[in-house]
Amino acid sequence: MSSVQALPTVRGIVRGTRRRMLAMATMAFFAGFAGVSIFGPLVPKFRDLMGLSAAEAALLAAIPNLTGSLLRIPFGAAVDRFGGKRPFLVLLAAANLGVIGLLVTIATRYPDHLAGWYPLLLVLGALVGCGIATFSVGVGLLSYWFPKSMQGSAQGAYAGLGNTGPGISALLLPVAVAGIGMTAGYSIWFVILFAATIAFALLAYDGPWFQYRRAGRSLSGPEAAALGGSDLVPSGSATEALRRSARNGRTWVLVWYYFLSFGGFLALTAWLPSYWNGMYHVSLREAGILTAAFSLVSAFIRVPGGLLSDRITIRWASEGNFALMLAGLVVLAFSTQMWVSFTATIAIAVGMGLQNAIVFKLLPIYVPDGVGGAAGWVGGLGALGGFAVPPMIGLVTGAVSGPHSYGFGFLPFAGLVLLAFPVALWARRHFGAPTPR
Repeated sequence: MSSVQALPTVRGIVRGTRRRMLAMATMAFFAGFAGVSIFGPLVPKFRDLMGLSAAEAALLAAIPNLTGSLLRIPFGAAVDRFGGKRPFLVLLAAANLGVIGLLVTIATRYPDHLAGWYPLLLVLGALVGCGIATFSVGVGLLSYWFPKSMQGSAQGAYAGLGNTGPGISALLLPVAVAGIGMTAGYSIWFVILFAATIAFALLAYDGPWFQYRRAGRSLSGPEAAALGGSDLVPSGSATEALRRSARNGRTWVLVWYYFLSFGGFLALTAWLPSYWNGMYHVSLREAGILTAAFSLVSAFIRVPGGLLSDRITIRWASEGNFALMLAGLVVLAFSTQMWVSFTATIAIAVGMGLQNAIVFKLLPIYVPDGVGGAAGWVGGLGALGGFAVPPMIGLVTGAVSGPHSYGFGFLPFAGLVLLAFPVALWARRHFGAPTPR
């Protein structure tokens, strides 16, 4: 009897199912990402109460995105060594500590006793940002549960639904704070994060390959797939996973794609409230609703985008998505009519969301021998767009006078998107066309 045929006799070693792991990872990432949303709205209040300079306020606002991006690299790679559950829980625990510290600070120091507490707020923001870093861990965890033929659907659902956290928070948090007060309103978000952490700790499991290894057994890729997992076999070393994926040119193509699509998503989510308020003089609440529409469309479109990438050839999909983003940015740069500008932001959101889905469909196909490491590089460096792009937009906006100043600020980002086309052509020439079905 072959080893694959003998597997059912020891199938009891494997705990969990693909569907449960998809639900657990999505829930935990949603809660971790939503936790970041309770930090951003406080920055203008801290700025005014503490007399912060523009640079200090910008750093405070950016800290969660910065740590949440950079920590994706080592923690994503750690999946190949430890599995996904432990790195995920470490990051969730850090995010819980950050939110607890923030709540204690609000309850005891806000609003009249914050002098000298800026360094602590930076630390708390860095801890809260750990919730963002869970993304690359979830990508790796699911990559070892789902076969390549199902990666697009699984990763699209995970990232799409998980990324709705900021948009939903932007809609509901102001209502909660207005209705029950700041401390109580923000405490609700902590309860959600804490409950998700406990549920993940109790119900989540690593893929069959990792479970067998901990039981003192070994599996091949086909054997792991026969037990309900993925046909991928991890390298076993976080450092080796990073090195191996870094030597693969396809990794860096995906990093650039993700810098523009997901990094751009983070950047515009952060900047659009200022754009709507400055360009069309709408209230901050209305600006938040318009921004939430952009955020939610970009997040939700990843789900059908992932499903389609499993069912149709995606040979020209990246170029098409970047063309949609570029067209929307150019229209946004020159539009002076609110409905036209809003339509342009929705077009950008669709292009970004579909491209985000494709990136993680391609990742296990392009870098099958270092999925965790590649997920770390792509998720970490790609998400840095959320930290790097807003200052670029703001610099141009501040340097240009007149009614188009807020619109012209999008032109530098449009220039970056334009560079995606020669990168795609170069990748096609050197690596061949991506044609997963």
